Amino acid sequence: MLKKIILGISAILITSTFSGCTMMKMGTAYMGFPSEAQDAYAEMMSKLAETGDPAQAMMLEFPVADDVSEEDVFEAFKEYAGEFNMRYVGEKNMFRIKDPKPNQVAHARIGEFCSLSIAKKMLDHSRYYGGFMPCRIIYVEYGDGRRYLVTMDMTLAIYGGTDAKPLSPELLEDMLSVKEAMEEIPRMSAIGE
Repeated sequence: MLKKIILGISAILITSTFSGCTMMKMGTAYMGFPSEAQDAYAEMMSKLAETGDPAQAMMLEFPVADDVSEEDVFEAFKEYAGEFNMRYVGEKNMFRIKDPKPNQVAHARIGEFCSLSIAKKMLDHSRYYGGFMPCRIIYVEYGDGRRYLVTMDMTLAIYGGTDAKPLSPELLEDMLSVKEAMEEIPRMSAIGE
């Protein structure tokens, strides 16, 4: 047993030394981030360690209640968008499978949201925010009937940077309002609130 432990530790040390990505380098870089960024990255890494799935670590998921239909969900999207100063800008049916296996995604449909004035400010700050636009919520239904709403967790998009390119207080406030919308719209739609 001791031999296996020593072999494992040696493998980790050799790998980190030759990869150029030592824990010391990572820790030093990480400590240069603001506390909100450190918390956001720690939460993401915790989810990644638990699930092994980087996509899941960056998303929020809301189970859809049994008594809420797919059409109820999409009508709620339209209704709640206005309540959060967002526009419902479209939807896309991705696919529907006739005879899915229980663990297979049988149907997927996307709702899209945007606040044009905030989007413009985000793009002025960094054109790379365009990769997040428009904000999306995907409805996913499995062959066994399980249904979920999934959307991006915007925490890292807001807090994941450094002081080298800080968000202005006004843009931070605007982005926090979009974050709230993209958490509350799927949460309320999933339970039929």
